[in-house]
Amino acid sequence: MRTSLRLGLVVMAAMFGGGDLAIAQAAKIKLGYAKCAHCLPMSLISGMAKGAEVEATGFNSGNDVLTALISKSIDVAQVTYLHYITALDKGFDVVAVSGQINGGSECLSSTKLNLPPDDWTAFKAMVAKGKSDGQPLKVAASRGNAQDIHMRGAFLKQGVDPNKDIQFINIPNPSDHLAALQRGEVDMICSVEPFASQIRLAGAGKHFVLPYDQAAGNLTNLIVTRSDVIASQRAGVQGVVTAVVELDNKLIADKAPWIEVINKLTGLDKNVATEALKNASPDPAIHRSQTLAIAAMMRDLKYIQKDVSAEAEKNMDYSFLEQATGKSKNDLGY
Repeated sequence: MRTSLRLGLVVMAAMFGGGDLAIAQAAKIKLGYAKCAHCLPMSLISGMAKGAEVEATGFNSGNDVLTALISKSIDVAQVTYLHYITALDKGFDVVAVSGQINGGSECLSSTKLNLPPDDWTAFKAMVAKGKSDGQPLKVAASRGNAQDIHMRGAFLKQGVDPNKDIQFINIPNPSDHLAALQRGEVDMICSVEPFASQIRLAGAGKHFVLPYDQAAGNLTNLIVTRSDVIASQRAGVQGVVTAVVELDNKLIADKAPWIEVINKLTGLDKNVATEALKNASPDPAIHRSQTLAIAAMMRDLKYIQKDVSAEAEKNMDYSFLEQATGKSKNDLGY
């Protein structure tokens, strides 16, 4: 019996192209994602990944997901381009393997400001008056998230220094943004979907601007891992990336599953979810040139301390996307 078992194992290993039986088994990958409209579809990856057993866990913010990846609590993370640059600035081992979904940022003003939508002239006048009166405008975001950087970059391009001309308020959990506006604790908030749509539909705040007029554009989500995970569980990482590409294609064709998962995981009304998806664009590409522009902008904003352009480019691995799509990296954002 032992001889038969041994022979069976050898045959199985040979069938899967190697001498290691582990190759015949599905790779186990721990995946982390943030709780936002364009992040929540990652919860569906568990049922879609082929050749990998994926355990997906939701976190309150991208900062929490990045921390889990760096501490090796998870293997693959859905974060943002901004987290990627921040991690490289701190010397962490992160490798970008896929895009996911972009958009999802919106700046909303308190109704008491009576600020017209997209009126930067009026906004800058309010900022100047508040600063001269010694009562600077209070602008909130979840520090370190894409919305924070989008807002800071857009402000700076309009001549408003977010480090000197306003009072920044950090509200780490985006689900708390609505209450902060309702209580009058802030004058403006740059939030993430679906919470931005929740704020608008509840009448707690008014649309001011989609803060995409800066180096990052509307780039938001990025799938990253570590080099040790790629070395030990390449098939698992490939399974995740291939599933992301497949899921993005499905969401472009039909938003119903997207609306369902937002409703299920946040408890927000489907009308809020539907509204949120007007500001979201599935995109698995890794945008190299814009990533380098983001790195430069973050340095200008003093968000990072050094030039990480070389590291940002070096740590982009397009091979997973190339296998998943059959395209070359030049067609995938390189």
